[in-house]
Amino acid sequence: MTKKSVVVLDYGSGNLRSAQRALERTGAEVEVTSDPDAAAAADGLVVPGVGAYESCMVGLRAVGGDKIVADRLSNGHPVLGICVGMQILFTRGVEFGVESEGCAQWPGAVVRLDAPVIPHMGWNVVDAAPGSTLFRGLDADTRFYFVHSYAAQKWEGSDDARLTWAKHHVPFLAAVEDGALSATQFHPEKSGDAGATLLTNWVEGL
Repeated sequence: MTKKSVVVLDYGSGNLRSAQRALERTGAEVEVTSDPDAAAAADGLVVPGVGAYESCMVGLRAVGGDKIVADRLSNGHPVLGICVGMQILFTRGVEFGVESEGCAQWPGAVVRLDAPVIPHMGWNVVDAAPGSTLFRGLDADTRFYFVHSYAAQKWEGSDDARLTWAKHHVPFLAAVEDGALSATQFHPEKSGDAGATLLTNWVEGL
């Protein structure tokens, strides 16, 4: 069987090598690059992200990543966002009172979690969407690794999307599966066997 090809988009943000290693363990052929042709041709594209929403968007636009994502999705080609790579898929992010424009693949804003302890850092359970592909084969008490202070806390997109929620004082979106576009607020590449299962599920669907 031919290996699935996956590009981890290099735009100066994210755990690129750990994401690469985690995806390689699924059996995929993985390349870390900002080359638009490679990103367009791959079976799957992963958009990681660490740090501030605005700086991630600056880096993404610098390599044309917003267009790469939009072009892939217009052709029905799978994209997976991770952590801030999920957040920037929404229309805007609000950090420290500053509003930044995102990729606008999903309507809505990413805002600060209203919680006594920030960031939300460590292992947490999720309420997986019924019929989820990403969480197939995982138990309800499976934990994933989160590191974030901001999140999308309501869904304004398609009624057909499969929404997975988690809670850190307030509910927030832990994952979204919406046609060719999927994303996780947690880090599957840091989530041990559970994360490996999720990534394998995604790669098998490419």
